[in-house]
Amino acid sequence: MNFSYKARTRDGKTISGTIEAPSKESLIASLNKQGAKPVLIHEVADSTHKSGKKGGFFRPKVKSRELVVFTRQLSTMVSAGVPLTRSLATLGEQAESQYFKKVIAEIAKEIESGTAMADAFEKHPDVFSDVYISMVRAGEAGGILDQILKRLALQTEKDATIRKKIKGAMTYPVVILTITILAFFGLMIFVIPKIGKILTDLGGPDAKLPIYTQALLGFSNFCLSNSILGLVGLKAVKIPNVLFLMIAAGVGIYYFIRYVRTPKGKLWFHTVLLKLPILKTILIKVAVSRFARTFASLASAGVGVLDALSVTGGAIGNKVIQAELESAAQEVKNGKPLSEALAKSKHFPPIVFQMLAVGEETGQIDTILIKVADFYDEEVDTVIDSLSSIIEPLMIIVLGSIVGLIAASVMGPIASLSQNVGSN
Repeated sequence: MNFSYKARTRDGKTISGTIEAPSKESLIASLNKQGAKPVLIHEVADSTHKSGKKGGFFRPKVKSRELVVFTRQLSTMVSAGVPLTRSLATLGEQAESQYFKKVIAEIAKEIESGTAMADAFEKHPDVFSDVYISMVRAGEAGGILDQILKRLALQTEKDATIRKKIKGAMTYPVVILTITILAFFGLMIFVIPKIGKILTDLGGPDAKLPIYTQALLGFSNFCLSNSILGLVGLKAVKIPNVLFLMIAAGVGIYYFIRYVRTPKGKLWFHTVLLKLPILKTILIKVAVSRFARTFASLASAGVGVLDALSVTGGAIGNKVIQAELESAAQEVKNGKPLSEALAKSKHFPPIVFQMLAVGEETGQIDTILIKVADFYDEEVDTVIDSLSSIIEPLMIIVLGSIVGLIAASVMGPIASLSQNVGSN
């Protein structure tokens, strides 16, 4: 709900604005916390538009490096006791992109009007992820905002490093695969038709060719009859079919992305990701690390287990594992220890339950979970570093198989037909 309000600060100044709040009582409590006494409050029609809904696919982006610097500097200023609005004003001036400057200014304005920091961030989902917002909310709830921001900076930096490593590991295979696909279709359109004519001239129209050669010639004819090259006059082709396929593919991708952004679509997409062999390993290790670090921070701040599980679930970044944590929270509510509740998870490794059990027995859950997080951070680095050594040989095998198939499909029949012609 949106509320319009007027309030008087301790130094006698009158402030006013329109902010979003769950209820009138929560707004009053928020204003009191800011040192302001409400004078007038009334509900207004909802006219808030999130920046994440503007611009579609072409909306501006904030670089991960810029977000890391912002988070680190904000953490330092909060730790030093600098007021949030002043900190944000300073950071807004230092921001590199104009779009990020605008976002920070809007956040500062929201906080100045009494909105919680996490709620202000939540209005910019194109800049701050669900994980980021959930962890900020956890920091506000536990009174450890500066610590959470430090962890967020490390986590954002680590996520950026992971993406960079994955891109680095995939660059060579993607280049090789792209060249292979272009060369393959080039052969299918320009070379194989001429070789097919040679085979027909040597053996006649009734020549018996191997099944794989027939399949290759058939695919070549299909590529030739549906080639986009007809647009430049190289071949009379069925252009409408090509355009229809391109338009259909674009529409399909657009609606797929829209579906994946819905709660139901996001759950389905995360379920699929957790079934992919190599990616599954990385995602689970990253999720365990996030769970351990976030839960340890909240536990050390005195946040209750149920509240910590609720916030940690949003910080995981995966709806499937979040649902398992919600189920575990219900078990804990019914009286079970957290280690036993999480033992029913299909994705958390057994070492997590065992370490949690030790933490519960010794009363050092936060210390134990930090060690778990460090361990899985190293595991993620190891898996990603080994990606390139696994992918490159696979790409070479694929490339060699394609070349070998084409060579066998072409040279075998030519040699056989040449022998037949020579014997005759």
